[in-house]
Amino acid sequence: MATAIRTIGHEDKLSLVDHLEELRTRLIISAVAVAVAFGVCLWQNHALLHLINRPLEREKQGQVEKGQGPAGQTALAQQAVIKVARDTEGIVALLSTPGSGLPTTVRARLAAELPRLRADTAKLPAVPQSEKLVTLGIGEPFTTTLTVTFFFALIISLPVVLFELYGFVLPALKPRERRAVKPLLAAVPFLFVAGVAFGYFVVLPAALRFLVNFNSSEFNILVQASPYYQFAATVLLAMGLVFQVPVVIVGATRAGIVTPGQLRHGRRYAIVACAAIAAFLPGDAITLLLETVPLYVLYEASILLASFVEHRVLRRERRTPSDGPPPEGGSLTREGTETSVQQIIDHFDRELS
Repeated sequence: MATAIRTIGHEDKLSLVDHLEELRTRLIISAVAVAVAFGVCLWQNHALLHLINRPLEREKQGQVEKGQGPAGQTALAQQAVIKVARDTEGIVALLSTPGSGLPTTVRARLAAELPRLRADTAKLPAVPQSEKLVTLGIGEPFTTTLTVTFFFALIISLPVVLFELYGFVLPALKPRERRAVKPLLAAVPFLFVAGVAFGYFVVLPAALRFLVNFNSSEFNILVQASPYYQFAATVLLAMGLVFQVPVVIVGATRAGIVTPGQLRHGRRYAIVACAAIAAFLPGDAITLLLETVPLYVLYEASILLASFVEHRVLRRERRTPSDGPPPEGGSLTREGTETSVQQIIDHFDRELS
C-alpha cells in the first residue's frame, strides 16, 4: 500500500485504492502541518497582530502628530495638559521658596503638594498614541484574530503543503520531465515568500500612505479591523502570486509555447502588461512605479533563466546521441541507422544502373 512517506517511482503500478490512500495520507500530513502552525500562531497572536498592524500604525501616527482626526485632536489636548501641568509645577516650586514673600504656612503647604503634582504630571503619556483598529461586533475581535492567525498559519505551513503536493504529482511524470519540473516547483515557495515580503515592506506601506492620507483633513478616518486585514491579505497574496512570473515563463518556454527570442521581442508589451497589473493593485503613481519596476525585473530575469535552461538542454542533447555510438566497422547515417559496406556498394550499384 502506498504511503506519503515512501517515494513512489514512475514505474510503480498502483491501484485506485492505493492512489486514494496516498492522497488521504498526504492530506492528513498537510492538515496536521496547518494545525500545528495555527496553534503556534494563535499562541503568538498578539505579536502577529502587531506585525500586520505596524504599516497602518505608522501612517496613523503621522496623522496624530499633525493633529488630524479624533486621535490627533486628543493628542493636541494631551500635550496642552502636559504643558500646563509642568508650568504649574514650576510656579508652585517657585512660590514654595523662602524668597517668594509668602507666609511660612502657605509655603509649607505648597512644598507638601509639590511631590504629588510632580507624580501626577509624570503619569501623563509624553508620546501621543495612534488610534487602534475598530471592531463593531461583540465577537469580531475573536473572529478577526482567528482570521489573521489562519492567514499566517497558511504561509508558515506552505512548504509542507507544497512538498506533499509535489510528492503526489511528480510520480506521474517521466524521469526527464521530472528533472525539468522539479526546479520550477521548488522555486514556487521561495518566490511566494519573496513576493509577500516585498508586498509587506514596499507595496502595503505605499498603498496605505496614499489611501489613509487622501483628503484626510475632510474626514475622521476610523479603520475597521476586518476590512483592513482583508485589504492587507489581498495585497500580500497578490504580490506572492505575481512573483510566480519566472516559474510561469520558464515553464512556458520548456513546454515550447514561447521562446526566449519571442520574449525579448515582446518587451514593449511586457512593460504595458506589468503596468496594467500594477494598476489593479491599490495605490498612487509612486506605488504604481514601485510595483511595475520589480515586475519588469522579474520578466527580464525570467528571459535570462529561460535562455540559460534552453542552452543547457541543447548542449545536453548534442552530447547524448539518440541510439548510442556506432559499432566497429560501421557508420551512422543521418537517421542514426547502421550502414554496412555491402549496403554502400549496393547503393552505388543501384544508382549506376
